[in-house]
Amino acid sequence: MFKPKMPGMAQLRKTRLRKTRLPSVRLSSLRPPSVRLSSLRPPSVRLPRTRRGQRRAVQAVMLGCVLALVPATWLYTTADAHVRDLADVPAREVVVVFGAGLRDGAPTPYLAHRLDAAAELYEGGKVKVVLVTGDNSREEYDEPDAMRTYLTARGVPDERIVSDFAGFDTWDSCVRAKKIFGVEQAVLVTQGFHVRRAVALCRAAGVDSYGVGVAERRDATWYYGGVRELAAAGKAALDAVTRPDPHFLGPVETGVREALAK
Repeated sequence: MFKPKMPGMAQLRKTRLRKTRLPSVRLSSLRPPSVRLSSLRPPSVRLPRTRRGQRRAVQAVMLGCVLALVPATWLYTTADAHVRDLADVPAREVVVVFGAGLRDGAPTPYLAHRLDAAAELYEGGKVKVVLVTGDNSREEYDEPDAMRTYLTARGVPDERIVSDFAGFDTWDSCVRAKKIFGVEQAVLVTQGFHVRRAVALCRAAGVDSYGVGVAERRDATWYYGGVRELAAAGKAALDAVTRPDPHFLGPVETGVREALAK
């Protein structure tokens, strides 16, 4: 049988396959670079090494403490002589009660104690009109109306109560008492840790004021209020110097004058 020959088969040579080696990769090269924890620490503050530098550092700290206490000292020196109790506070036509928060729509215990003191002043004939000043910036939060409800329940006639719905802070309440409601003289009722700031600011706003500090037991709220007053003293001093307009001034209201005429 004829077998055809494959052309060139004889000339084919066997070639050896050469094994190709891939370049080796070290596993260590695939690891992320190590980060030293020391590099993540904040830079250390170097204290002065010389006695002169240490002395200046101590003086700077002492100066900062003194400056922080200056506003609080101003409050005490300005207002202390005008702080009285319920028995010896001078008679005035108007008593101003500052808001102190609501709980479930009713005055908090601290605010209730302020309102109790104002009711006592009215019952004792030392004041004729109660000006309740507080926050009503939201429809669902109405300090003056809650204060009015509490006072009427205590026997103060509704027509003897005047509401200031824009007493957002102590300075605003004092300025509005003077400029909006025409109050020239007043008794201010608040807690003991706040009374000096209230008196100092109202006197700076032009209201001849005496303050009654309601006594409270030394609970967490009392201590918080005392610490808060140290910080608030700085703002109070600034307000007394710069005399800014309140958050909302608005038109003059005749509520106090009308209540006194009744």
